[in-house]
Amino acid sequence: MQPIYVKEFEVSPVAVDQFGRLKASRLLAYLQDVAGDHSAILGTDQKALTDKNLFWAVIRHRVQITRLPQSGEKLRIETWPMPTTRTAYPRSTIAYDEAGNECFRSISLWILMDAASRAMVLPGKSGVEVGGLLRGCELRAPSSLLPREMGSLQERIVRYTDLDINGHMNNCRYLDWVEDLLPSAFHAGHEIREFTLCYMSEVRENEPVQLHWELSDGPVLTVEAVRRDEEETATHSRVFSARVELQNVVL
Repeated sequence: MQPIYVKEFEVSPVAVDQFGRLKASRLLAYLQDVAGDHSAILGTDQKALTDKNLFWAVIRHRVQITRLPQSGEKLRIETWPMPTTRTAYPRSTIAYDEAGNECFRSISLWILMDAASRAMVLPGKSGVEVGGLLRGCELRAPSSLLPREMGSLQERIVRYTDLDINGHMNNCRYLDWVEDLLPSAFHAGHEIREFTLCYMSEVRENEPVQLHWELSDGPVLTVEAVRRDEEETATHSRVFSARVELQNVVL
């Protein structure tokens, strides 16, 4: 077993926003990339799971950002699995710049899904074992974000470019939708410092999704995404929830 996996990235021009900062969705893509690479080394990647009729799904992300790197910077990203819980496979990740300074760290909770029924399979019944490691620097796993009333509403439709290899909307795209709720003028003066994303159910092409949101003091952006054609109070209608903490930047 290789307990810690390390990979280097160079931040490309397409990975940053108009202000030159790494997009939060691309940050999630890096996390997804290193998790997939490490799973292949551990023998638990999608190819290995096909015979078991299983696939990986991430249900929660928590990310703390010290600094968003810019285009052309090189990152060294370390990732390792934490001890498996009764329901999930936690994974920790830390990214450093070329000077060895931390840029961001995260914890993600992964589960196994039955490819046919799309139901969760508990680790104890999956036959998939992942050895875990604790280094003492891991973030605390995020708790669920409870639904509540919010004052603003926007609707979006899932389109072809939102989809991933599993045929549903990719979790990285959720964060693009969240950031799109606020205009460029706001983003010019603010940077993300921490965010939590909770994924409740998958959505597919052409499905309408309602984004209920509000921006409160902090500032903190809170988002609750639900299917338009279902009761919003029903648990199964929730698609994802997000809480994004921002910080003023000097222009």
